Amino acid sequence: MTQTSSTLLRDARRIVVKVGSSLVTNEGRGLDEQAIGEWCRQLSALVRDGREVIMVSSGAIAEGMKRLGWTTRPHELHELQAAAAVGQMGLAQMYETKLRENGLGSAQVLLTHADLADRERYLNARSTLLTLLAHGVLPVINENDTVVNDEIKFGDNDTLGALVANLVEADALVILTDQKGLFTADPRKDPSAQLVHQARAGDAKLEDMAGGAGSSLGKGGMITKILAAKRAAGSGASTVIAWGREPDALLRLTQGQAIGTLLIAPTHKQQARKQWMADHLQLRGALTIDAGAVDKVLREGKSLLPIGVIAVEGDFSRGEVIAIRDAQGHEIARGLSNYASAEARLLCRKASGEIEKLLGYIAEPEMVHRDNLVLSQKP
Repeated sequence: MTQTSSTLLRDARRIVVKVGSSLVTNEGRGLDEQAIGEWCRQLSALVRDGREVIMVSSGAIAEGMKRLGWTTRPHELHELQAAAAVGQMGLAQMYETKLRENGLGSAQVLLTHADLADRERYLNARSTLLTLLAHGVLPVINENDTVVNDEIKFGDNDTLGALVANLVEADALVILTDQKGLFTADPRKDPSAQLVHQARAGDAKLEDMAGGAGSSLGKGGMITKILAAKRAAGSGASTVIAWGREPDALLRLTQGQAIGTLLIAPTHKQQARKQWMADHLQLRGALTIDAGAVDKVLREGKSLLPIGVIAVEGDFSRGEVIAIRDAQGHEIARGLSNYASAEARLLCRKASGEIEKLLGYIAEPEMVHRDNLVLSQKP
């Protein structure tokens, strides 16, 4: 059955919210304390409601420009990076203050696209974010503009929001923007333009409707939001594009109200993850596990611990997809390894409590965490 906004957002337990530069900085006039305070109040209410929420916020460069007295966005890379460095201080401080006023702890996380392309750094970022969520802390994420140039030159935080949704396997991505949603044409030019209330993420027609780039402050526009929704749908997350100044937009969305444009992921979250694992036709290695571990993985849905591993095959790095086999050589599952093959060999048949003594550090107590594991066989 096709989901609608009334069920999809109401049932979403893990949500990524993205806000753009023009909203955060009130069209470049400086950080909009009232607007940020409103979003933080709503985010805090969602966390109290038992949801896990991550904020992806633009605005560092725009705030840095204001603090430096610049009225137009510079073109020189080093000036953009300087503005980001200056503005990030104010941006983080504002979110920390407003979230604390609402009884919620916060954490600043700066990411690059490279962090999410490298499998080991991907796993590290994922583990950090999930740990913060488990402790009731709200991560505020921005692109690390001071050390990279690809996002500043070519990218946008809509894409980053989608990548974060993929990273943490969010149920939904909410993009707050200065438009009411996606229209059939540019409403500023075509008075007959109609709001698209609901569509399928990835529908090619949406890109034709979206048009070109956005404001002079950011690098986005409706087209980047449509493409972000398509990317988020790859891991089963649906996307809502809504007006950031809509009163209580986040609360009303999660109560089931239809606001803005809902772009529904055609594949459910678990199906998308299983498909992604299954698409790895050439695996770099495998773990052979004992009967007790087979039972825990297959029938109890538990993580795979080192003590259950009896053999390691192949040469693989942390974060790569590997096969998990029983003693007869049958593949029972696939998963992302928390340890490289050389480390895995040292950990075979060892208790998790011995990992630090054997390796000198501990990445995770599991060899493969259940969240990073999909079954190849039915229990």
